[in-house]
Amino acid sequence: MIDLTGIISISGQPGLFKIVAQSKNGIIVEGLSDKKRVNVYASTKVSTLSDISMFTTGDDKPIEEIMTSIFEKEKGGATIDNKADDKAVEKYFGEILPDYDKDRVYVSNMKKLFSWYNALQTTGNLKEKGAEGEGDDKAKAIKAEDKKAAVKKTNTKDTGKAKAVAGVKKTTGVRKTGTA
Repeated sequence: MIDLTGIISISGQPGLFKIVAQSKNGIIVEGLSDKKRVNVYASTKVSTLSDISMFTTGDDKPIEEIMTSIFEKEKGGATIDNKADDKAVEKYFGEILPDYDKDRVYVSNMKKLFSWYNALQTTGNLKEKGAEGEGDDKAKAIKAEDKKAAVKKTNTKDTGKAKAVAGVKKTTGVRKTGTA
């Protein structure tokens, strides 16, 4: 299945974004296409792609599964253009998700899905969960070792400083004004 964690859509903003960090007033995101970083405030409406699903005649289907079926059908290539004719978009979407609810899923929803898929495909962010997990475990192990080495280095530096300044008592945050 396609991994869409950390990828969001911001209402009123074109394109998709990747969550980079958390700021004091919201989150910092990076545009997938232009790589520009922007601060998104907490009051802005944000939707994570992994939380979005589409209506079917049975249970709702997560967008990750729909993108996986598009990925398998196109063999990793681009899908139909989102500016194509409405009939062509409906026909293609019917091949991908045959049991979609025709009353509640609009052509605009289908076009938005195809534009998101094409954006992820062109930027190289269509990754499967299983294949990415193994590399992440190795990368996390290497990062953990690096952090341990950095902690050891800082600990040795700190102990040297502590011995030199052992008799001095610091008063951080206290301001002496001279008046009582």
